[in-house]
Amino acid sequence: QVQLVESGGGLVQAGGSLRLSCAASGSIFSINRMGWYRQAPGKQRELVARTSSSDNSTVYADSVKGRFTISRDNAKNTVSLQMNSLKPEDTAVYYCRAYSSYSTSNYWGQGTQVTVSS
Repeated sequence: QVQLVESGGGLVQAGGSLRLSCAASGSIFSINRMGWYRQAPGKQRELVARTSSSDNSTVYADSVKGRFTISRDNAKNTVSLQMNSLKPEDTAVYYCRAYSSYSTSNYWGQGTQVTVSS
């Protein structure tokens, strides 16, 4: 089992910045990918960004490229999402996800609210 604890959400004005962090504990060896997803009211959960420790790759949603940066600290088992130039359409609950691309291991955090006011 892997436990994920998220922090850093909140309310910010358009154009502002927030940083989300996710700390993983437990059977970290069973996962190789960590990332952030978001779900806005009435919409499906979508990928924001993810990173892979097996090939050091990162993937971003087109809507956040150039504004968001994902980073992972393997020594601390954390993944962070630096969000700059925030827009009202970035408002959503953001979820940390840890999973394996080689097995069915898949874990989600409890979610943190990000609200961007116009």
